[in-house]
Amino acid sequence: MTFRDAELNDLDEIVAIYNSTVASRMVTADTSPVEVADKLVWFYEHDATTRPLWMVEDAGITIGWVSFNNFYGRPAYQGTSELSIYLHPHSRSKGYGKKVLDHCIKIAPSLYIHTLLGFIFSHNTQSIQLFKNAGFEEWAHLKEVALMDKEYYSLIIMGIKTSYGSLVS
Repeated sequence: MTFRDAELNDLDEIVAIYNSTVASRMVTADTSPVEVADKLVWFYEHDATTRPLWMVEDAGITIGWVSFNNFYGRPAYQGTSELSIYLHPHSRSKGYGKKVLDHCIKIAPSLYIHTLLGFIFSHNTQSIQLFKNAGFEEWAHLKEVALMDKEYYSLIIMGIKTSYGSLVS
């Protein structure tokens, strides 16, 4: 499995993988598919040295993508990043999520990240378990903050400190 910085010509595939999750109401709060143009600003907000956007490949085949996103737009939060992992439909439930998450935790200190967060719908028990198994803990439960299809959904914020956190303490 390899990780490489995403390029602009990967954005079609990134959006296609993202859109494959919209209808399930399990992963994203978008209620309809997004367009490539909708993701351009987001794409350019990534920086390979501190907030990468990676394509994840296995034997030359794209299995998904991962992004490190700013948590909150203030300087004191620069060491905290929200992590998003999206797998291609043919790559789900094959152990890739664990490998990607483990790699992200290990690499976070080199990106100057002391805290990783995962924002996960409370009914997405598979993703919550994945993050728990990697050492994340539930740090917040935001009750019924999303409204989709006339139903309310709660959001769990999972968190973990990286080894970089011990260096700056």
